[in-house]
Parts: sequence; structure tokens; C-alpha cells
Amino acid sequence: MGTYWTIQSFEKWLEIQEKGYLIGNPDFVDPDFVDAYNWLIKKMNEKNIVNNQGECPIWLWTERPDLRKKGYLPSKKQGVLLKINIEDSRVLLSDYEAWHFVLNNWYFNIDMEEDEIDEMYEKGISRSELEESWELIFDLDYLNNHPDWGPRLIQGITNKISLSEITLVKTFIGR
Repeated sequence: MGTYWTIQSFEKWLEIQEKGYLIGNPDFVDPDFVDAYNWLIKKMNEKNIVNNQGECPIWLWTERPDLRKKGYLPSKKQGVLLKINIEDSRVLLSDYEAWHFVLNNWYFNIDMEEDEIDEMYEKGISRSELEESWELIFDLDYLNNHPDWGPRLIQGITNKISLSEITLVKTFIGR
């Protein structure tokens, strides 16, 4: 059993209470990132995330977010920080910074020199080569111990959270 954190709008919190669960909403995925999210959903299936039915992911944090910082919600918008206790087998963890390589459709290899990667792009890099490089975002031990990467922020995704799995609700206003 793991403890995770997610930030949701206050409206979403009301919906969770009404429905009894939280699922991801594809309507909130930026159109530029649909392919990245579809890849991530595919990875949830391949990595046998328990009870995954192909839903849009719900973003989780392994550490409690500092609500005094900006960027979690638009300024002055009311939201909630939810503490979640769920089985670790229902969560796919990845490195937050490395995920941006997927979002931006960039090749990810921290052991290659930049000119080597540029040369790969000049020759033409296939979608399968890109996706294979992205697998590294899930190798947290490797990334945490790499001298050029080091410890970073870890994020997770799951597909559904029951109201009964929410153990703390903290309302806040976005800065």
C-alpha cells in the first residue's frame, strides 16, 4: 500500500463525492499531448497496472506538494489536495522531468552526446526508436543514480481512485 497525492479542482472534488470515485478526463488533455497520453495509457496496459481499463490517467505525486508554490492551479482558483492510499500495483511511476521528453516528442538518452542525438535526427528517427528511448522514464533507479541526472521529482499515474481511498482533503487557493 502506498501513499500518494493529487491536486484537483474544487469542482472535481464535488464530483468525486457525488460519483464515489475519480477517473481521468481526456477533455483536459492538451491537444498537442494526445499522442503522449495515448502512449502512457498503452504503457499502463503493458506494465499490467491493476484494474486499468484504458482510462485517461490521474496524476499523482509521491511527495506531498508544497501548496505555497505557484503553478498547481490558476491563480485564485479553489482546489483540493487529496491524500490517497492505494496499492502500489495500481500506480505507474515515472520521472517528472523525463516525462517532458515524451510530451515534446524528443529522443531520451542521457548517455549520448547532443551531437550524436542530432545525427540520429538527421538520418531520420523512427517512432519506434523514440518510444523505445522513452522507456527510460520508468527506470527510476537508473535515473536517480546517474551522475548527469540525479534524484528528481517522482510522479505517478493511476486510472481510478475510490472515495474510500482518499484519506485527507485539504482545500487551497491557487497562487
